[in-house]
This record gives sequence, structure tokens and C-alpha cells, in this order.
Amino acid sequence: MIASDALPLLETIAATELSTVVETIAKAAAERTSVYPIGGGTRLGYGVRAKEPGLGLSLARMTALVDYPARDLTVTVEAGMTVAELARRLAAQRQWLPLDVPQPERSTLGGLIAANTFGPRRYRWGTVRDYLLGFTAVDGRGQSFSGGGRVVKNAAGYNMPRLLVGSLGTLAVITQVTLMVRPIPETSALLVADLGGPEQAESLIGSLARTKTLPSAVQWLIGPAWRRLPGIALDPRPGLGRLLVGLEGQQADVDWMIGQLQQEWNEAGRCAPAAVCGSCCDELWRALAEGLLSFEPDGAGPDVPGDRPSLLLQVHVPPARVAAAVRSLLDADPQASIQAYVGNGVIAGRLAFARAESVTASCRQLRTTLAALEGSLVVLESPAGEALGREAIWGPPGDGQRVMEAIKRQFDPQGILNPGRFIF
Repeated sequence: MIASDALPLLETIAATELSTVVETIAKAAAERTSVYPIGGGTRLGYGVRAKEPGLGLSLARMTALVDYPARDLTVTVEAGMTVAELARRLAAQRQWLPLDVPQPERSTLGGLIAANTFGPRRYRWGTVRDYLLGFTAVDGRGQSFSGGGRVVKNAAGYNMPRLLVGSLGTLAVITQVTLMVRPIPETSALLVADLGGPEQAESLIGSLARTKTLPSAVQWLIGPAWRRLPGIALDPRPGLGRLLVGLEGQQADVDWMIGQLQQEWNEAGRCAPAAVCGSCCDELWRALAEGLLSFEPDGAGPDVPGDRPSLLLQVHVPPARVAAAVRSLLDADPQASIQAYVGNGVIAGRLAFARAESVTASCRQLRTTLAALEGSLVVLESPAGEALGREAIWGPPGDGQRVMEAIKRQFDPQGILNPGRFIF
């Protein structure tokens, strides 16, 4: 049995095949019992905390490699296979799924899709939505269905796979997926520049719009979470941040891009960027992929209690507004740790608030500030002891709320799949 404080489980059923998933959900629908799909258990704190007692449905034993025609650059696996295990299988053919996932040894492919997890390589390689070709899943009535296909160019059911991405298991339980994969680049490097402040950051970021290089990742890192990074000297000016650009490809191409980007940055920001290569580069990629999930502020400071609650949030703004949004987060908490996905308009932030403040009120105030930047905010992880409601975590209902609720009723008429955790 999988135990978790995040889910009020009556018991956990470990599925080993599709029929188990079908039977479990069909019986639960008939009895109107809630069902909580579980993969590796790494994102159980994401979304509104579940209140309705129900069954845990673990897919962690559904790990079979179903089909792998390597020449076609596709692979079909059961949804319980971990991201790390898939990476090992693909590496034997010099291929990979170019998505960065925290805790890949535990994270499952079904969970990756349900939570729409992404990492720094999103800048060039996209998200799981760009690689999901087809799937098999079980809806809230216990009916198995499939969508998409097993080829890269496939029009039938094109939107169905994308509908399940980021749905947090509230529409269906994914049991099998077909993914597009790519050849592994020969080498990679990360170019790192210490910043003198937001103005220099904006100058360097602006220069990337005109760069002759092809970055795989562009990350703007600020705050105490990033003061110690593999292969990089301790930042002598904490709080001012660093800009990291990931470069991948053939060795000669990467070497040329390092020199070219160093030249461009010298001209744009009068900085001296350093290149991180080899084993330290691999460790640095992993640190960026793990992000801010495991970091907790220590509350250091004369007027800040060490036990102030920490909030992990995700901001979406137009890419041109990233710098302004970063300033807004730092205004809310000058000690915030921030990971900005420059070029994608996504910012992850670990903020802490004084206990006298309401976390819900703080989120509402941040949303008001970000709305002026055409931005939005989602809480990825709420503080221990803070039972945040749906609006505090997801924000006020959007224009498409009624459409999404209608889709939910079609897939899950009884509302038994992950009830209450998503926007429905």
C-alpha cells in the first residue's frame, strides 16, 4: 500500500494490467467511490488537497516496454515505467526523450503526462505535449479507450492525447503511451554569467533574441537556492542572479556556439561568461531539472522568522514580461528563489511569507499584480498546514471553465477521478 498524507486513502490497489484498472474504476463508479491514480508519488501535493476518502490506484507495476521501432523514433510503454528506466532503454539505441523531470527514478510517464511536468530544455525541445503521439486510458466509467496513434504524422485523434496532458488524472487514468523520441546529442555545455542586476539580465536576455546560436535552455536563476551549483564558483554577489544557457549538438557545433555566445554577451552586457562541460555539466543539468521542489527557505534575516511558510508557485507571462514579473516576485519576498524559463514566459518561485500574513491573500495580491502584466499564477506546492482552496491554488475561473466542466462530465460522469484536486 502507498501511504501519503496528501491523499485520504481507504486502500491502495496495485494494478498489473489494463483489466485491473478497468475493473477497479468500473466498480468504484458503481459505488460512487473516489479513485486517486498514483504513479511514482512525486506530485501528490500538486493541486487542491484531496478531502474525499477513496481508493488509491497504483500503476507503478505496469512497466512493460510494448513496442520500440527505433528507426521510426517512437516507443510504446506502459504508463508506470519511470522516466529513468525509459531513458536507459532509449540510450541503448542512442536516443532520448528530451524532457527534464525531477526525481526521474520515481517519476512515471503517466504522472509526467498527467502533471505536464517540464524542465529547462523546454526552451528548445518543448513539453510532453509535443511528444505524446498516442495513449490508452480508462475513463471514469471504467471504459478503456485509445487516442492518437503510433506514428509521428497522425491526424486521427490529434487533440485527444493533448487533452489529457496536465489534467491531473481527473479525466482518465492513462495506462499506456506512445511517445516520439530523438537522437541523443553528442555533447552539451552550459554557459554561465553572473549578473550585476536586472538591467544586465534584460540586456543579455534581449541579445538572445538575435543570437546566431541554438540554445536548448535559457535559465535566469535568483536567490539562495542557486548559490551553490555544480561546476560553478560560489556567487560573490548573492541575490543578483545568474543567467545560464544550455547548448547541445555535435562537439564542433557546441564549441562554436560557446565562442559565439561569449562574444555576443561580451558585446551586450560586458560580462565574462564561463562554460561548464563534462561531468559537472551533467550534474548542473540535473540540478536545473530538480528545480525548487526540494528547497526550503531558512528564513534568515533579523526580522524574518525561520519557520515562515514556504510557497512554490508557477507564473506564466508573455516572454517579454519575464523581467517585470521577476521584479514583482522579489517585491513580494526579497529572499525569494526564482527559476525563470526565459523565452517561454514561465517562472517558478519559492517564496516565504510572515506567519501573520494570509497565504491566500498574498496569492490574490500577486495575481492582481501579475494581471497587469497579462500573467497568471498557479500554486504548485502549498505550505504544510495550509489547506488552500481551489481559487487560491488555480486562480479565479477562466472563460473556458464551463467547457472544461462539460468535458469532465463526459469523461467522468460520477466525478470519482481525483475529485476536487483540479479546477473542476
